Amino acid sequence: MSLDTPLPGTRLERLSAHEALQRLEHERNSRLTQLLALDEAGADEETEEHLVSAQKDTIRRVLAEVEDAFARVRNGGYGDCLDCAKPIPVERLEILPYTRFCVPCRRGTV
Repeated sequence: MSLDTPLPGTRLERLSAHEALQRLEHERNSRLTQLLALDEAGADEETEEHLVSAQKDTIRRVLAEVEDAFARVRNGGYGDCLDCAKPIPVERLEILPYTRFCVPCRRGTV
């Protein structure tokens, strides 16, 4: 069973704009907290500096995706796959609120 196959009794409707904004705000705050923790922890050795830098880059990339998702909420495109234009299942958006693609499109199987 995949995230694109609704389970019996699952929510088939879309997330409301309010729910989406709440989830995205939580995601953004979590990532900003991670960046702050990495900044405060610092790095002792060159290897650690490289690792911390890579972690920060990843977090910044996710933050950019979160900001893009905020824009999709504002323009009405949130929750639609950017590849096939079909609705992304609510369960996937609850887990990964900034996702742009349904599972089949993400895997390249559509």
